[in-house]
Amino acid sequence: MRKTNELDGGENEEVVSSVESLGQTEPVRADSDIYCLTVIGQVEGHIVLPPQNKTTKYEHVIPQLVAVEQNEKIHGLLLILNTVGGDVEAGLAISEIVAGLTKPTVSLVLGGGHSIGVPIAVSANYSFIAETASMTIHPIRLTGMVIGVPQSFEYLEKMQERVTRFVVNHSQISEQVFKELMLNTGEMARDIGTTVVGRDAVNYGLVDEVGGLGNAMMKLRSLIQETRGQAVNSFVGGEKS
Repeated sequence: MRKTNELDGGENEEVVSSVESLGQTEPVRADSDIYCLTVIGQVEGHIVLPPQNKTTKYEHVIPQLVAVEQNEKIHGLLLILNTVGGDVEAGLAISEIVAGLTKPTVSLVLGGGHSIGVPIAVSANYSFIAETASMTIHPIRLTGMVIGVPQSFEYLEKMQERVTRFVVNHSQISEQVFKELMLNTGEMARDIGTTVVGRDAVNYGLVDEVGGLGNAMMKLRSLIQETRGQAVNSFVGGEKS
């Protein structure tokens, strides 16, 4: 009985440590082979945001993604987003790592997957969006003082091109349609861009399907089974040869 208490105490300390360092508990434990990762609030990059902001720190997310890839007990990643966007390069870094995982990945947009949240959402093998969730597509902005020289605009254009290329390569939306949504001047009162909601995101080819948590879990289970089947067939073929 004493050993059990000691183990429970160790697990509790681990959870507390996780809360203090990452701002979240582990959503999936025990025998589950699926890891759930959340991107909530604003994606924080190299600049620390004010303490009252709800943030997802990319230096915390990246080690979790690395652990998913190298942990043999984890067979799939469920990525849940409700984000307003944030640091462009931090968001792209997260997107590239998710896209580069060898294990099946499914994303689910709840509430919102705005701005740099769009590349993160489409980085998974398959993406879902809730019926009431929305995604805002707009050009890259900079806050603060910007030196008005041609190099500044060229830099912004190159950053925007990186985002556009990633989204187009990892979804069914065409580059022309994505740029039209991004540069739309008639929808947002004081800004340019477009907000797409639920089924519209699917119709544009940005997201694969409208659905909720149950749909996302079933799809991820299906992808895991497909991956296992391919691995078995590859092994059998290797044995035969």
